[in-house]
Amino acid sequence: MDVSGIYARESTALGRVVQVGVVSGKLISVSFPDTVPDDAERDNAYLDAVLDAIDGGDAELDEIPIGLTVPTDQRSVLEALRNVPQGETVDVGVLVRMAGLDPEDDDSKRLVREALAANPIPVVIPDHRVRDGPSAAPDDVVDALRQVEGL
Repeated sequence: MDVSGIYARESTALGRVVQVGVVSGKLISVSFPDTVPDDAERDNAYLDAVLDAIDGGDAELDEIPIGLTVPTDQRSVLEALRNVPQGETVDVGVLVRMAGLDPEDDDSKRLVREALAANPIPVVIPDHRVRDGPSAAPDDVVDALRQVEGL
């Protein structure tokens, strides 16, 4: 899928808009604006998959190619987080180790928290699976995802 653009629709499960940004066939953002932007297209497979995940469907989010536009140290955290399976959770300490950081270093924990808060692709990079960390998604989205996954 070599497309670029902004795609958005309202999620019936959330009662709010979900928007994705795609560049050169890679997902670069998932956000939750108040309204569907005038320039947004409605039909996109990545948007469909994100909405399916929110609605509790069998979305293959790990198949979506992503383009992370974050600092390299945050990238390692977010890439490690993609390996946490649906229906499972980790805490910040485990994610520190998964990302190859020093679990004894407070700066490593701070880096993990900063990466989670800055996550440009919540839902696809499942920051809602980190029990004691922040999420880049709004609280109602995090709650819906956790409920769908039985967390």
